[in-house]
Amino acid sequence: MARRSKAREVALQMLFQVDLNPDVDGRTVAQMMRERLGDSDVREFAWVLFAGVMEWRAQLDQKIQEVATNWKLSRMAATDRNCLRIGAFELLHTATPHRVVIDEALELAKKFGSDQSAQFVNGILDKLVPPERRESESSEPAEE
Repeated sequence: MARRSKAREVALQMLFQVDLNPDVDGRTVAQMMRERLGDSDVREFAWVLFAGVMEWRAQLDQKIQEVATNWKLSRMAATDRNCLRIGAFELLHTATPHRVVIDEALELAKKFGSDQSAQFVNGILDKLVPPERRESESSEPAEE
């Protein structure tokens, strides 16, 4: 598994933990990341994703809710909801190409979600790609 993919996977697991148990604190998350990720660069990327989603969660949830027609965040599976949060954070707050962000989120949804999760995540994240990013990246290869 690619290093950044592993970081996304661990960030998803930590967000899932916090989603189900809001009493989990940052120290506990950092310790779990140290246990799961040996490479400090990978751990740092996982922390950036986790902390970024936590910092921007209300805004990310609002953006997701705006495009998730007929779905409330509270009704979404926790894995789907957190795949969407990571994807939305990367789309809106990082320079990672949108095709990479969506592909990575789909892989997480396939691995941890239901049979319909990948299609669901794809549909929502595709609507969240800022138009200027879509245009500027349309001729670039999807590499990370």
